[in-house]
Amino acid sequence: MVIVIIGLLASIAIPKLANTRERAIVTAMKSDLRNLVTAEEAYFTDSMRYTTNLGTRYRTTTGVLGPTITLTGDGWTAKVSHAATSKVCAVFTGSTPLAPAAKEGAPRCTP
Repeated sequence: MVIVIIGLLASIAIPKLANTRERAIVTAMKSDLRNLVTAEEAYFTDSMRYTTNLGTRYRTTTGVLGPTITLTGDGWTAKVSHAATSKVCAVFTGSTPLAPAAKEGAPRCTP
């Protein structure tokens, strides 16, 4: 009887823990993109242009892959991913959106 109860509790707890880990990863990716917006705007203030290489001005959280930054006519787009999830997060400034981001300067991730 005790083994059945432990098994039942484990079957409930394990999926919830896995979901919590993925939410934390997505939160880290969004945070990195918000920091990227700040770093790009600071670079723009200094240089009057955006860049694809911020050097030591910007670092991602451990495990976050990217960002892949692309300059556009009036801004830039960027996306990041993580090896532990299939979700991808993106952000953009200017008039060229990058899915799944839909609002300028607001990071958004795939569902």
